[in-house]
Amino acid sequence: MTRPSLHPLVKLAAEAVEAFVRNREIIAPLVDVFEQYPQAHRRAGAFVCLKARGQLRGCIGTTEPTRETLAVEIVENAVAAATRDPRFEPVRPDELVELAITVDVLSTPEPVADETRLDHRRYGVIVRAGARHGVLLPDIEHINSVHEQLVTVRLKAGIGPDEPAELFRFEVTRYT
Repeated sequence: MTRPSLHPLVKLAAEAVEAFVRNREIIAPLVDVFEQYPQAHRRAGAFVCLKARGQLRGCIGTTEPTRETLAVEIVENAVAAATRDPRFEPVRPDELVELAITVDVLSTPEPVADETRLDHRRYGVIVRAGARHGVLLPDIEHINSVHEQLVTVRLKAGIGPDEPAELFRFEVTRYT
């Protein structure tokens, strides 16, 4: 499943998915990940998304860092995307060959006063109302406006369209 031409973070995610799906093993990031991509030492939120035949197959992430390094964050989120995304059954070993993986590394989320400070292609959004929250990455297929982005993320979170909520934006660096 892994191909040497992949970005080191995507290769790490692919190796993590394969090791867990085949052997139920959580890998530790190897030194070469840090050598090839020194920023893997830093802490950041990250999403790992899996697609099979062009269709979403799993996507799990963190908006803020929860692990000691970005590399470990990616390993954990890759395994979760393959096995714990509630929208999908866990990835099976026979599906590994058809998976396309993207890794999005997030900037620190910042509060915004209103939707005029958003751009659905540039910014992902977080909406919070009490304990409910939703996250939507930027530049999502079939989301063609900030309005659609906000309607979608509120729906995901179970937050009504007119319900007061906190709004945050973030940027991503996407690796494929």
